[in-house]
Amino acid sequence: MTGSSVFSGETKWINLGKTTSFLLRSKHLLGWTLLLVLATAFFTWLGYSLAIDFIDGLTGDFFLKAPDSVGILGWFKHAGWVVGKYAFLIVSRVAGFYLAFMAAYCLTTPGYVFLSASTEKLQAGEKFVEDAPFTVGGIIIDLIEGLKIGGLGLLVTLAALVANLIPGIGQVVVFLLYTYYSALMFVDYPTSRRRWTLREKIGWLNRHRLLSFRLGVLPALVSLIPILNIFFLAMLFPLLTVHTTLNFNLVESGIDNK
Repeated sequence: MTGSSVFSGETKWINLGKTTSFLLRSKHLLGWTLLLVLATAFFTWLGYSLAIDFIDGLTGDFFLKAPDSVGILGWFKHAGWVVGKYAFLIVSRVAGFYLAFMAAYCLTTPGYVFLSASTEKLQAGEKFVEDAPFTVGGIIIDLIEGLKIGGLGLLVTLAALVANLIPGIGQVVVFLLYTYYSALMFVDYPTSRRRWTLREKIGWLNRHRLLSFRLGVLPALVSLIPILNIFFLAMLFPLLTVHTTLNFNLVESGIDNK
């Protein structure tokens, strides 16, 4: 069964319930899942701490001592300082968290590629095609691909900010951008072991638009949750990696998981 036949008339699909069952049946996958959640959380915390220390260092003592509030002019200065302080704290903390999470995503990419490969091996059984030997060069390629996806994510974010200015249709465009970008992030893992380029990955999404939407819609919805989206995505990343791999392999090789 080819990828095109799956979505030209058939509706074969491995849902999240089956994916969860598949994951829970394997101690190996569960172990990697726990390890990756801890690694993602650690690198996010480390990156966040470094980012905030750097950002706070740029402001020096500006936010440590409030200006005098004597007189009308002084009151306005003090009020502006208070508003600026809390606006800075909110924006810098949120931005720092997002940057830290993207850095953690890039650093843990090889681990998620390994989780994806282990998933595919369990699913395919004897039909599994082994990768090239695990090398430092392969890890570097995986990291570079992760950086490419992260860089594209920044462009998607900028495009979403512009699109969000358009009433009504703009919000739909933003949601679609995040949905397909989310799908790309997870498709990156099974395609990385095949050494696909970013162009080939985007081409796959274009050929399988319906499947890509179904793979990306949940993480896109989670990403809309303010602040807590980072924590939810970190917890869901391994499950969604397994989920995408199972469906990607189902399309590419026709191997189903009963």
